[in-house]
Amino acid sequence: MARKFLLATIALAALSGLPTAPALAQGHMGTPQEQQACTRDAQRFCRKDLGNDSAVQSCLQANRAKLSKSCSKVFQSHGM
Repeated sequence: MARKFLLATIALAALSGLPTAPALAQGHMGTPQEQQACTRDAQRFCRKDLGNDSAVQSCLQANRAKLSKSCSKVFQSHGM
């Protein structure tokens, strides 16, 4: 459950364009590098789901074979 929350918040924080400190204050997790790694993929594959953390994560996972190497590494590093 924590891994799902982490990846969903990474995707949301990356797409929100918020700086790291305010993002963390709002409960977003993930390093700026992790957020950056998945931003383009989320915008490309999951535009209709932006703003819905769990939907973006599900969308990225559904498009796993198409993800950039950097975003794929984020998922791998969290055991997904």
